Order: sequence, then C-alpha cells, then structure tokens
Amino acid sequence: MNLQRPIFRSDEVALTRFLAGQADAGALANFQRQLVAAWNACGAFEWVAFGYLVLSSLLMAAFAENLRHPFRMIALQWFVGALIFTLALVESRSAQRARILGPSWRTTFWHFWRHWYPHLFFLFCFEELGQLIHLVDSHWRDAKLIVFDHWLTGVHPSVWLEQFATPARNDFFQFTYITYFTYLLIVGGVLYYRRDWRSYWSVMTYSMIGYAIGYTVAVFFPIESPWFAMVGMWRGDLQGGPFTATINFIEHFGRVRGAAFPSEHVAGSVAALWGAWRHRRWLAYALAPLVLCMLVSTVWGRYHYVADVLAGIMTGTLGYFLGCRIMRHPNAVAKSSRSISISALPN
Repeated sequence: MNLQRPIFRSDEVALTRFLAGQADAGALANFQRQLVAAWNACGAFEWVAFGYLVLSSLLMAAFAENLRHPFRMIALQWFVGALIFTLALVESRSAQRARILGPSWRTTFWHFWRHWYPHLFFLFCFEELGQLIHLVDSHWRDAKLIVFDHWLTGVHPSVWLEQFATPARNDFFQFTYITYFTYLLIVGGVLYYRRDWRSYWSVMTYSMIGYAIGYTVAVFFPIESPWFAMVGMWRGDLQGGPFTATINFIEHFGRVRGAAFPSEHVAGSVAALWGAWRHRRWLAYALAPLVLCMLVSTVWGRYHYVADVLAGIMTGTLGYFLGCRIMRHPNAVAKSSRSISISALPN
C-alpha cells in the first residue's frame, strides 16, 4: 500500500522557491567571501583611495543639483572602486598560485598592474575635478589669493617675474614644470626595481593622502589660476623652444580649469621627494634641485599663485607624515607584496 502523500502543485512551487532560496543564499555567501578576500588583499593605498571615492560620492549626492549627471558620476566612482577591488583580488590569487605552481607570465602581468595602477588613478581623480570644481561653491575665489600674494610679496609675483623672461629661461622653467610628471615614476621605479615593496607602497600612500587632501580642498575652494584670472595683466605670452611648445600642447588638451589650490603639482612632487628622502636618500638629493625649480616654474609659467605653492608644500608634507603613521599598520602593505616569492617575478 502506497502511504506517500501525493505531491500537489503547491508543494512543487514551495520546493522550487526553497531551492532558489538556497541558491541565492549560496551566491550571496560566495559574494561576501569574495569581498572579504578582496579587502584582505588591499593595503593602505587602497584604504585611502576608497575613502576618497566614498567621500567624493557623498559630496556628489549631497550637491547633486550642481552636477549635470550626478548619478552617472557616482556610478563611475563605484565602478573605479570595483576595478581596484578586482585587481587586488586577482593579483593576490595570482601570487598565491605562483608560490605553489611557480611563476608565469600572468604573475608578472598582474603584479605590474597591481603596483602601477595608482598613477592612472591619480590622473582619473584630477581630470574628474574639472566637473567637481563648482560642486559646492559656484564662484571663483581667486581674488582672495591675489590679495594674499600681494600682501606676502608686495607685488603680483607672476607679473613681476615677466621682466626676467627670455626664450631660454622660459624654456628652462617649462622643462622643469614638465619634470613633475616624472618624480613619482622615478622614485617608484627605483623601489620597484629593487623589489622594496614596503617602501614602494609607502611612497604611493604618501602621494595618495596628499592628493586626496588637495582634491577635497579644491572642491570647497575653487581657484582657476592666474592663467585665467589675471589674463590681460601681462605684456604677452611666454615665448620659448620645444619644451614651451610641449607644455602648451599638454595644457591645451589636458588642462583642468580650476583645482589650482592647493597645487597638486607641488603636493605630488613634495610627497615623492619626502618618500625619496625616507627610503632612498641619494635619490632625494638628485631630485631636490629639479623640484625646487619646478616650484618656481608654477608661478613663472602663470599656472599658480604663491599661495597655491605654499599650500601644496603643506599638503604633500601632511600626506607624508600621515602616510608614515598609516604604514605602521601590520597590514598596510598589500598582502601579496608582503609574502610574494622573489622567484615569482622576472629579473
């Protein structure tokens, strides 16, 4: 005699829902494990980068009426954060496989991008400031810095410097201005070549903190620079040679109007110089003359006020000292960099 209860349609529906619920729970648990693994693969640089992305997203949401496409920009912020999470996780797992199975081209590929993506992230954040510069304040505040510079020096510095301009001097200072792009590459390149991972990530963290502070200040205090605010006060354009032409080309296609205070050129250079001083003293001595000339070039070339330069020095220095404190955390260096085998990387 068959004593089993017949299965009715309602039972089939309930069973289907139960199995679907189990599958959803399993997928959710797996997603949570992936998030935890990705977070554990991150280091101090990512902590600061995610903090800046969250802060800027909150500001975009709070002042959404001042943006043309606020939700699109917030989505982009989170997309970039997701890319960083994914890269950290993939590179960490690649390093684990390399320790067990031996090195491969994948190990080198992911290790390289894991360590060098910060430069692209800095560029992304800086270019984004072009849309965020009037997020909080709709007016330019250059007049305040023009008054400050005149009070501090007794002149309008960029106008006063014009009397010393010659094509040769202009080209020299434009050259030193361009060298800004190389400082972090040089310091990071030396540390990467020497496989000094803790020092490498320390320098990147100093820079990330300095930039994040500068980006945030720029959002609240919009300055467009003497190039725009003081136009008409000079006798003419600065004439020079190939370096002047190069910087004019870069400024024409890559200039962000605003985000001049504090000077991110100065903040990034000072943070990199502090990093070289702490981790490769000889490199700091080599770079210091160029950095000093670059500081002058920002005013000479009419890109910044003296106030921008002073604020940039303070921001870069603050990034260094705060970064030193953060790097004391035992997990400050990316997990894969703490444990990766030297044999897992190319010579």
